[in-house]
Amino acid sequence: MQIRVYYEDIDVGGVVYYANYLKYCERARSEVFFSRGLSPVLEDGHFIVKRFDANYISSAKLGDELEVVNELVNLKAVSFTLKQSIFKGDEKIFEADVVLAHVDFENKLKKLGNKEKGLLVTLFETVQK
Repeated sequence: MQIRVYYEDIDVGGVVYYANYLKYCERARSEVFFSRGLSPVLEDGHFIVKRFDANYISSAKLGDELEVVNELVNLKAVSFTLKQSIFKGDEKIFEADVVLAHVDFENKLKKLGNKEKGLLVTLFETVQK
């Protein structure tokens, strides 16, 4: 997913404020669904972030064009792990390992069925850089 850095994204030093990288990752995860006419809210539940391990490598600045890439790393019974990377051109400037848990609409953990697992594999295997 392509993102341009706007004035609202930067701090007083002129670089992207650290929390905005998390927002970019969230948008990219959702866009994988939306771009295919789907919703990240499934028939029997949705996903919540259980863990987010971030590594800030380099800074982005006003006007930069960034690309957020999602890669499915691990798929378990109730959760999956994505490697999310942000690139400025060919340079990786940010990466995160994100564990997302599947929960029902009462926010209780719910096993992923074969249908949901197949959907995740299909969605995230095709968006690698």
